[in-house]
Amino acid sequence: MTKAYAAKNAKDPLAAFKFKRREVRPNDVHVEILYCGVCHSDIHQVRDEWGESIYPMVPGHEIVGRVLKVGDAVKKFKPGDIAGVGVMVDSCRKCKNCEQQMEQYCVEDMTGTYNAIERDGKTIAQGGYSSNIVTDERYVYHISPKLDLKAVAPLLCAGITTYSPLRYAGVTNGTKVGIVGLGGLGHMGVKFAVSFGAEVTLISTSPSKQKDAERLGAHKFLLSTDKKQMKAADSYFDVILNTISAQHNYKKYLNLLDLNGKMLVVGLPSEDPRTSPFALIKNRRSITGSMIGGTKETQEMLDYCAAKNIVADVEVIPIKKINEAYERMIKNDVRYRFVIDMSTL
Repeated sequence: MTKAYAAKNAKDPLAAFKFKRREVRPNDVHVEILYCGVCHSDIHQVRDEWGESIYPMVPGHEIVGRVLKVGDAVKKFKPGDIAGVGVMVDSCRKCKNCEQQMEQYCVEDMTGTYNAIERDGKTIAQGGYSSNIVTDERYVYHISPKLDLKAVAPLLCAGITTYSPLRYAGVTNGTKVGIVGLGGLGHMGVKFAVSFGAEVTLISTSPSKQKDAERLGAHKFLLSTDKKQMKAADSYFDVILNTISAQHNYKKYLNLLDLNGKMLVVGLPSEDPRTSPFALIKNRRSITGSMIGGTKETQEMLDYCAAKNIVADVEVIPIKKINEAYERMIKNDVRYRFVIDMSTL
């Protein structure tokens, strides 16, 4: 049996739980989980804030571990390898998007690592707050053992969620990038944009974030509650990465975009945000959504991080503190990602 922590319903705290993983199939990789990051979407889904949550639910989709066993047809992994599993564990594999290895946009919908029904139509997918996971090798990633593994875990969601849209937007040397919000996503956005050679400004409602933004490599700081500062930054940026998960009006940040500027949306408020068509038509601005990355791009991101020594800023916790960690996350009391040491399970 697999040890885990699970939500039994939307209201009770997560608690110890046991369930059975499937037997290893020919294309499967069996991974012993060493670390699992804690994503804000874990809270949304555990508490059924997005609707249609499936219980019992073992959250966790930022998984780093060691390969225990592989199926007979597996070619990319062997026992002992360091491996990762991210936000998805399957897709149809046949549609035009899957054929381009952009499985996150699978026409039939990807299969999430947890809070999802497997492609067999009956098995509940269970995530990384557990001792091990069994996944088809297509959705498993190589991780460099040179990196700090506990700090690698958030790359499987927060990392690829920010890397992918910044690459899509063509961020490069000299691009003026604004990162809105300095949390789990925002701090990775700063690190990636700086590494791509951009001029990076952290945009925040909290003056206290300036020092940390500079430590992470940001070149400038913009206090979004200061009307004078915001007016001075009107039509300044080429790209804005919006990581805010709280309710807010997009217009405030669209006004900061220059000609053909793009606002990349990766934050997921529980209510639909507001905006203004007038803010869009000025400077021919656009709003672009982005969801994690496909299998090819995720491996590319992990290899890039290994080459550039980029990892997340983390606070490691024992599994018994997961409910406390959720409350602290809601209060933004973490810099910048909780990671569970699964040896404490």
